[in-house]
Amino acid sequence: MDAINWYPGHMTKTMRELRKLMPVIDVVVELLDARIPAASKNPDIDVLARGKRRLIVLNKADAADPAETSRWKARYEKLGFAAMPLNSLGGGAGAVIAKARELCADRDARLAGRGRVGASTRVLVAGVPNVGKSTFINRLAGRNAARTADTPGVTRGRQWITLAGGVELLDTPGVLWPRMNDSDASLMLALVGSVKAQITDGESLAAELIGVLAEAAPPALSGRYGEGAETLEGIARSRGFLRRGGVPDTERAAITLLDEFRAGKLGRITLEKCRV
Repeated sequence: MDAINWYPGHMTKTMRELRKLMPVIDVVVELLDARIPAASKNPDIDVLARGKRRLIVLNKADAADPAETSRWKARYEKLGFAAMPLNSLGGGAGAVIAKARELCADRDARLAGRGRVGASTRVLVAGVPNVGKSTFINRLAGRNAARTADTPGVTRGRQWITLAGGVELLDTPGVLWPRMNDSDASLMLALVGSVKAQITDGESLAAELIGVLAEAAPPALSGRYGEGAETLEGIARSRGFLRRGGVPDTERAAITLLDEFRAGKLGRITLEKCRV
């Protein structure tokens, strides 16, 4: 798959605003998709957050291979980040904020020594589109503070959200980097739905997914679709997706495969293996 060149205007505006706001940010929490922990990591955030306390959250861990998630967590910790897995749909978001506060313990101690007790902790929540930021924030806020949807790019503007315990969250739209020159990363982001469907051809993308799953989780396809699941034609026949004359409806099979993979119906799968 070719690299994706896609950077809507609101993303340019977001990055410009974030650069101005970074001096008041205490902790940068970056949500990654646990199924693609490398491809969903935006290198621009590393530049933006240089010198800040960092926390990597492997979100959607309930859809990923637990053993692989543990390996990725260890890898990011080795690189100097605090890291933790999360299923924001199932709760646990509060543990992320507790960790963010823990990372500020040295700052709080310094401020307390100067007579400033109870200083607020300002946390930037960042991540690529459709990684689950809005669901994560709504869990923390206990209300629909951030709009959510299964379509990337729903959160359009930045907003401050005040939580109990003196924590202020800065929510931002999901941000991709201006040009993803890594074709492998582009493919992974497309497979999990972090880029809009119209950017890629559905049947070609589904065929790519079949190839990736054959290496990452060989039993997943046959377990879901039976024999012949190594092709879209085979999946179409398995599901009875046939056009006139018995011709396999590969378009419908492609839509089904992508939807069911993204919904976790093929099992807990990590597409990117940790090589450490």
